[in-house]
Amino acid sequence: MEITVISAEGLRVNSRKPVKKNAYVVVRTDSKNSEMTRVDTEGGSFSTWNQKLVMNLPAQARFVTVEVHCKGSSADRVIGTARVPVSDFSGGLTPESYLHFLSYRLRDEKGERNGIVNLSVRMKVSVMAAPQQRTWPETVVGGGWDCSGVVVGVPVHSSYRTVQV
Repeated sequence: MEITVISAEGLRVNSRKPVKKNAYVVVRTDSKNSEMTRVDTEGGSFSTWNQKLVMNLPAQARFVTVEVHCKGSSADRVIGTARVPVSDFSGGLTPESYLHFLSYRLRDEKGERNGIVNLSVRMKVSVMAAPQQRTWPETVVGGGWDCSGVVVGVPVHSSYRTVQV
C-alpha cells in the first residue's frame, strides 16, 4: 500500500490553541507496522508533508490508523487520530492501483473534533499476488475498431421520470 500524507488543517493543542509548529504523522496498519512522516517545522495548524509511505497491509486489517502528533520540548503529544476503513480504498469496483484522495476528521483523546487530515492511497499488487492476465480474442467490428477487453457496467439510479404523451 502506498499512502501519501498530504496535509492537515485546523490542528489544535488541547482543542483550543492552534498548533504552532513541529507536527508529524504516524500511520499504523497494525500494532507491529508503522511509518512516520518528517516533522513539518513551519506549517503549524495547517501542516503539509506530501510524503509517500510504502507499507504492507496485513490481509486481516480492517482499519489503518492515522495519528497527527506535535513534537514538544518535553514530550510529543497526539493531536488527533483517524481510523481509515480499508474498504474506503480497497476492493469493490475500483481497478488495481487506483489512486484514492481521502480526507478524514481527526478526533482527540476525548473524542472531540480536532482538525482534518488529507491523504491519498493506492493499493500496490505484488507480482506474486497478481492474478494471471487472461488474453481475449481480438474482435473486429464495423470499421475495424479493436473492441477486445472487458467492460464493467455500474447501474446508475436516475430521478428522471418518463412522461407518456
